Amino acid sequence: MERGRTRLPLYIFDEKFGESAPGLLEDYNVPQIFQEDFFDVLDRDSRPPLRWLIIGPERSGASWHVDPALTSAWNTLLCGSKRWALYPPGRVPLGVTVHVNDEDGDVNIDTLSSSQWWLDYYPLLADEDKPIECTQLPGEKIFVPSGWWHCVLNLEATVAVTQNFVNSRNFECVCLDMAPGYQHKGVRRVGLLALDGGCLENMEKNMSCDKDNFNYSDLTRKEKRVKFPSSQDSENHEGIANGASKRYNLWKHGFSYDISFLAMFLDREKDHYTSPWSLGNCIGPREMREWLAKLWVRKPGMRELIWKGACLEMNADKWLECLVKICSFHNLPFPNDDEKLPVGTGSNPVYVMDEYVVKIFVEEGLESSIHGLGTELEFYNTLCEVNSPLKNHIPIVLASGILHLENGTYKIDSWGGGDVFPFDVRSKKFFEYRKAVSPEPGPGSSAGCSYIWPDLITKRCKGKIRDELSLDDTLNLASFLGEQLQNLHSLPYSTVSDVEQECFFANDMDIDFVSHKLDIPAEWELVVRTLSRKKKDVSSRLKKWGDPVPEKLMEKVNAYLPDDFLKLLSVSEVFSSPIILFSIFLIFPLDIMFGISCTVIRNAVRYFSGDPLYDVIPMHLDIFRGNSCLLKQFLQSYKLPLMQKTQEHGSLTASDKFRRLSYHAMCYCILHDDNVLGAIFSTWTELKTAESWEEVEQTVWGELNNYEGVA
Repeated sequence: MERGRTRLPLYIFDEKFGESAPGLLEDYNVPQIFQEDFFDVLDRDSRPPLRWLIIGPERSGASWHVDPALTSAWNTLLCGSKRWALYPPGRVPLGVTVHVNDEDGDVNIDTLSSSQWWLDYYPLLADEDKPIECTQLPGEKIFVPSGWWHCVLNLEATVAVTQNFVNSRNFECVCLDMAPGYQHKGVRRVGLLALDGGCLENMEKNMSCDKDNFNYSDLTRKEKRVKFPSSQDSENHEGIANGASKRYNLWKHGFSYDISFLAMFLDREKDHYTSPWSLGNCIGPREMREWLAKLWVRKPGMRELIWKGACLEMNADKWLECLVKICSFHNLPFPNDDEKLPVGTGSNPVYVMDEYVVKIFVEEGLESSIHGLGTELEFYNTLCEVNSPLKNHIPIVLASGILHLENGTYKIDSWGGGDVFPFDVRSKKFFEYRKAVSPEPGPGSSAGCSYIWPDLITKRCKGKIRDELSLDDTLNLASFLGEQLQNLHSLPYSTVSDVEQECFFANDMDIDFVSHKLDIPAEWELVVRTLSRKKKDVSSRLKKWGDPVPEKLMEKVNAYLPDDFLKLLSVSEVFSSPIILFSIFLIFPLDIMFGISCTVIRNAVRYFSGDPLYDVIPMHLDIFRGNSCLLKQFLQSYKLPLMQKTQEHGSLTASDKFRRLSYHAMCYCILHDDNVLGAIFSTWTELKTAESWEEVEQTVWGELNNYEGVA
């Protein structure tokens, strides 16, 4: 710090100082007025970063930004001096460009360094356009409210500590920040400048109108960014200042950082369960659902506020309306106030009532939802037909149906009193519904928008809600899950129909394949074609998730995957048919960390793989959260073979990578339709610096190589 003379001095933000040096946390107490923090219901590993030790030399600083998730913050200076500049919400500083992705709402900001801004832009500002300013001295604390723009310049070497928090004052804004869609994110950051010019002119002409009558559905947004003019755009500094003043007047009269006003720009057609999740959000969608559920249980006195936040973030009011209609149709008691929020972290709304559980299928659209409902019904039917021990741990199906919105009114059709449809009949059922029930047009609606939701009602398994399990209980649960997956994989398997095989083959005409020379079953050909197709576009599929995979590994992904998937499958074939009808994970309770003792089943039949190892993946990543001890305990109870020793393909040797169960599991993770790699790199953060896929493989799945369950 003393010797540095660089133009942009290093500025250190250490978010792990409390873990690496716990004694530092004993040196200060959070001020009483800032102690309320709604994120404190999450485990330390699950919650977003909350505190930082900040060290920087003279001329270092933080450029213009709004704190993530619209949280509030306090900052205490220990030594040195800081110059602060702040603007209220919706008033973007001169020289700052805000980019808003119109698909997922991710927000990126382009701005100069803090020192450069003070030198280049501050002198251009008229008095009415200047920010709120102050100089912070040692021992002084500054509060940055939710949504406020701020910029910091260290006037000398400084050390400070800061924390972000969510409390009852900013909770709804934080929920709004993580809601799907983009227009509300743009308005929130840059105010009405996020709207196109025509809307701005209308706003100026109607400033006297009541904001409560403002109709957000009439607004459109044509640009992906909003930018204030830079000094290079014009040599007329007076013109720049006048432009800034005009924008200031528009902000002053037309923008309000009020949740009722901001919520008008929320796209209600975007759904939390099915829309792209913004990578800029401080937590993921599963963590968000877990957070709301834990707040609901632990803060009963604040449920009115929590409900408002849940309606903003995940359309909780819409799903409650659907739930009430389902209960009415099936003559079931309505949910009470304690039961109106979906539970757990799954990808579909699930409601746990006193005597029953309702699951509404929404994930991945209509076809997948109808397929999921039919599969679960078929699964229950199979358990009863073969008298599997697994049926003793699966709740009884009470009813099922199809909820749809028709002419603004919710209606329900019975699925058929528990009738089971084979795959091909189920596909016809989907086409019948898609043809008979057209999606209702609405603001921002698209061809892929669905207003049809299958539902399943099961009897609730009795038990108590527990926030944590003891180590012994957790190990026993892992053993129990191993036994139940063994029962599952002992069920008779069914293959897809000839019609579906033809559909798959028709989609894979561009895949080079030589199976006709190898005399393999048609079902295996389907598996190989599916895996080959997934490898063909693996890079683009991984990139669509954003940035979960390190660039160095992205460059090596194709080389890591097999050139010939027959090599991978030939050592995995432990069943007569490669098509596993029910690729599921069972949760007893709903989640080890959440602890609702009811059974929830998630189907993943869309991925055709004959390898039973595929079902171990969600067990390890979703339920065990990467705990290798639990995986080991699980495998000891599972006992079935996961690989065979015979029928080698080509010149495989015992040392070949195809003999490693860990390699098989890693390949499935890479080729998975869901963002499995995102879960891996968020659980094992140290793997973001991994040099190879083999390193990732051994860290995550190394325990599998110790498993002796080989046929």
